[in-house]
Amino acid sequence: MPSRLDAQELRAQCAAELDSRQTGHFNGRPWLREAFLAVPREHFVPDQVWWPHPGEDGLHPVIDRAARPRSWLRAVYTAQASLITQVADGRVRPQDGPTKEAFTSAASCPAVVVDMLHYLDPQPTDSALEIGTGTGYSTALLAQRIPPGQLVTVEIDRQLADLARDKLARLDLPTVVCADGEQGYPGRAPYTRIISTAAVRRVPQAWLDQAAPGAVIVTPLNGPFGHDALLRLVADGDGGAQGRLVTGVAFMKVRGQRDELPYDELGWPVVTGTWPAYTEADYRVTLRNGRQSIQIMPSPTGGEGGAPA
Repeated sequence: MPSRLDAQELRAQCAAELDSRQTGHFNGRPWLREAFLAVPREHFVPDQVWWPHPGEDGLHPVIDRAARPRSWLRAVYTAQASLITQVADGRVRPQDGPTKEAFTSAASCPAVVVDMLHYLDPQPTDSALEIGTGTGYSTALLAQRIPPGQLVTVEIDRQLADLARDKLARLDLPTVVCADGEQGYPGRAPYTRIISTAAVRRVPQAWLDQAAPGAVIVTPLNGPFGHDALLRLVADGDGGAQGRLVTGVAFMKVRGQRDELPYDELGWPVVTGTWPAYTEADYRVTLRNGRQSIQIMPSPTGGEGGAPA
């Protein structure tokens, strides 16, 4: 089996790769780099996962820690690789071998996990709600910044929730609430930080209602340009919010929003031709009175995709 030193070296190498990113990620967030180096990602990734890229047969192969320990560990610390932890809501198991069934949960790639926490920018005094515990890895990073008693993490899948709860408990980190994350967690509201690790087509009103004035909300938002976008909102504390799309991402949808809907019903404008890149346009998102609206404006400065400070 790989030694602890192997994991530490790969973690440091992955951190060094993320250091090269010019925007987001560790930039201006020294606490996040320290957390990344302190939290063992390998502790949270299951021993059997599917590789996200299919082989020549069109099937996604299984990487088994027992059979290929070094390959598994390298996969864990591949900055741009999400590792698939659940297929078909658990009806297909890793023991069943390679698959082409739909992914329903994953350990998001380190680069995206870090980037999302960069834009969330949590502070030690914040109260935070995480939607989609998954493996618990992102939760563990967040708990390096926010005291566990001020952090609630919600996972809809009972099996995933139980596994994450066990992993987090071993590190004396927050316990997991098994519930529908679209409903938030009103028992601990209001929150000053809300983050979702699953994409939505429409930002749930419950998140907005449970957000304190000035709260930051970060979530992947499904869009009509062939992928999701990372949305950063600032809540008004009265059920509304405004913000911008900051970068492209790809996430699985929350279970209640898997069905496709016409984008004009979701507040998206009509665009002729190619959708502008985030560095070329300012995608402004407004949520008010239960309605979602996206406008595209010229980006005055570019930079981090026109992200709000």
